[in-house]
Amino acid sequence: MVASALAFTGMTTLIKFLGDDYPAALQTFYRQLAGFIVLLPIIIRRGRAAYTTTRPGILLFRSAAGTVGMILSFYAFQKMPLADANALSFTRTLWLVPLAALVVRETVGPLRIGAAVVGFIGVLVMLRPGVDGAFAIGLPALAMLASSFLFALTITGMKVMTRDHSPAVLLVWAATLGLILGIPGAILTWRWPEPFDLVLLGAMGVLGTITQGCYIKGMSIGDAAAMAPIDYVRLVFTVIVGVSLFHEIPSVWTVAGAALVVASTLFITWREHQLSKAKAAIVVSEEPL
Repeated sequence: MVASALAFTGMTTLIKFLGDDYPAALQTFYRQLAGFIVLLPIIIRRGRAAYTTTRPGILLFRSAAGTVGMILSFYAFQKMPLADANALSFTRTLWLVPLAALVVRETVGPLRIGAAVVGFIGVLVMLRPGVDGAFAIGLPALAMLASSFLFALTITGMKVMTRDHSPAVLLVWAATLGLILGIPGAILTWRWPEPFDLVLLGAMGVLGTITQGCYIKGMSIGDAAAMAPIDYVRLVFTVIVGVSLFHEIPSVWTVAGAALVVASTLFITWREHQLSKAKAAIVVSEEPL
């Protein structure tokens, strides 16, 4: 999980560094291309089995939402202080609460609803609409919030698809469709990269893939409730990078709002973990002897 946080910080640093010359849509294309290349050996080895699915419509929707969400998040990381953008990216956990009730038909109790409300209050504190400050609500912040919502949709879709699809199939479909859907934006914003920039763009894509791989591995071999808080260490990493490389000093508003967002999302993660343990215990108790 710490390696995932480090890789994510490296990726966002390159996004911001290259942002003046390479628009978000073009950077997204390179990110998707790197992910596809990493998964290419699996695609070659499995052949048609790598694309076996009974619900291509949901996969297409997930990939479209993920691609647009990635473009919006890259734009936000380019235009916002890294700490602000990173803190807002955690709101995807807050969006999962209403989506779980509406899409997955989960029963959402008052505790999770209350935690989500507190988290969105934290967002308002960070964006402080109507209050003068170093950074207030604007297009980049709205882009990150929209990106978080779209990523929450992809996570919700994954919960539905994992019932009858393997993770490998979902990754292959996401990489393939993500690359295809990223082509139009790349064409509209295309410019031939300098050799050194091409290396950095490739590194950005590889770091994005490492971020996902390490995160999935950490969550799979460790207790989810214990692993999730470690992901928030990237807030510390991005603050360090923002201050040292981009001279971005987080404001009191950012720190206070981020604290509310982190606390609420941690509570939601813990609560969902407790509920899943309770459901598992009920299933075990109902099994015949």
